[in-house]
Amino acid sequence: MKSGIRAVGRAAGKSAWRTAAFFALFAVGVPIGVVAASVSRADREIEDRLRAHIQMLASDDFDGREPGTDGEAKTLRYLAKQWFDIGLVSGTNDPGNEWFAPVTVVAHEPSSGSARFLRKGFRATIAPSDVLVFTSGKRSLVRNAPLLFVGRARSQDFTRNELAGRIAVVLDGNTPDSARQNELLALGASAVLTVLDGERTLDEVAARRRRSGYALSDEALGGDLEAFIGRATMETLLKGTAHTFDDLEQAASKDDFAPIVLDVTASLEAATDETTIRTHNLIGKLPGRSKQAGAVLFVAHWDHFGECGEPPAEDVICNGAVDNASGVAALTEVARRLSRSPQMDRDVYFLATTAEELGLLGAHAFAESPPLPLERIVAAFNIDSIAIAPRKTPFAIVGRGMTGLDKDIAKVAKAEGFKLRENNDANEYVKRQDGWALLQHDIPAVMVTTSYGDIERMRAFFDGDYHRPSDDLSHPIELGGASDDVKMLTALGRWFADTRKVPVTPMVAKAPVSAK
Repeated sequence: MKSGIRAVGRAAGKSAWRTAAFFALFAVGVPIGVVAASVSRADREIEDRLRAHIQMLASDDFDGREPGTDGEAKTLRYLAKQWFDIGLVSGTNDPGNEWFAPVTVVAHEPSSGSARFLRKGFRATIAPSDVLVFTSGKRSLVRNAPLLFVGRARSQDFTRNELAGRIAVVLDGNTPDSARQNELLALGASAVLTVLDGERTLDEVAARRRRSGYALSDEALGGDLEAFIGRATMETLLKGTAHTFDDLEQAASKDDFAPIVLDVTASLEAATDETTIRTHNLIGKLPGRSKQAGAVLFVAHWDHFGECGEPPAEDVICNGAVDNASGVAALTEVARRLSRSPQMDRDVYFLATTAEELGLLGAHAFAESPPLPLERIVAAFNIDSIAIAPRKTPFAIVGRGMTGLDKDIAKVAKAEGFKLRENNDANEYVKRQDGWALLQHDIPAVMVTTSYGDIERMRAFFDGDYHRPSDDLSHPIELGGASDDVKMLTALGRWFADTRKVPVTPMVAKAPVSAK
């Protein structure tokens, strides 16, 4: 852990005057770009402020805002000083950790894996490079377990008696997802061996699975074992047994298929290296008049990937200008505008999450250790990658139909003179943002943004600068739609914080059973 993060942690628990002094250490000086004269003075002010935040947060000096680095410390100092100066108070509701809520993340990186196969009790010679073995735990081992061929494992009922103590062998085919493997492991299989009989190759699996995986430190770490082999290797394993691979494929295609015990046993072993990352969510609050009225929550993730380019490229920093310096810039400006309003009925919380890029972990950490009862949150609005669309682009709701918020959002859009898309196209991306994590905890969360109002423009970003060093300040950033977003989100904040508009009874999220 670098010294910058230690400084953030120490500052979090001090008294108000020490906190203020800590924020004052950070000097701000950002050039403001030129805006077209046709833009109103109010819109120009919003764009100027957004641009200033983005230029600071996406500068090389912040080194890509990676959790657990000096880039995190600079990011949190900058944002916290802005929020403090606006007039927010700490929203952690924890005197021991003012403003900065600790989040501990564990990175898992595969370190070793091996497999040994016995055919009718005799060693089957398989090159180590022809088998991949991974574990979700620190170290896992299965010895001399029989192989049970379960085919494609689709729409079939397996019993624990069938799977217990056995390694389930599943065909990859054209369905390279992990749902089947996870289900087999949950039902008691000792391990799962996937045969790559489709388009996926062993190299492609290795490239994907050998990357670091991340989890919150208090999540239970399993010891599941998964192995992968190619079709030719499986054919070699079956030589001299009662089955050929062609026979097994044919059997798997029949409606009356039943699992087949093979004349092969396997010993699988794998280990994982673990690294602990200590990082933080930033939480601020505008106190409302009534503590019993509930709260409104605004969210944006502050983190990005740090240095992610590969040498010899000159630019290796993933600055994350659009994703998501633009989002936390808007979060800050919504806070500024709401702070200028008369005191609202409800508390309004502002949450800048960490580790979104690592799996929405900061949002999960907030929901698992919240500063207020989750049922008191009447509405949550996530803000992510909003510097995409031009001014007057219609708004879209990411999460449309998944909460009870849509009707009120439509009322606010009409009152503010904004157009709202009446389709679910944006839900294609609902699982790729912090709002999805909040929905899993029954918090009614959506994104209301112009970025997804022009879905083709958003897709072009995903196909282009997204998660690349080119998402930086080397080219102009569109802030027209972002300015509209700030105005719309501010209006939503006022609406949902008003107990006359939205009754005190909490609005409970519908079960997000589908992302369509």
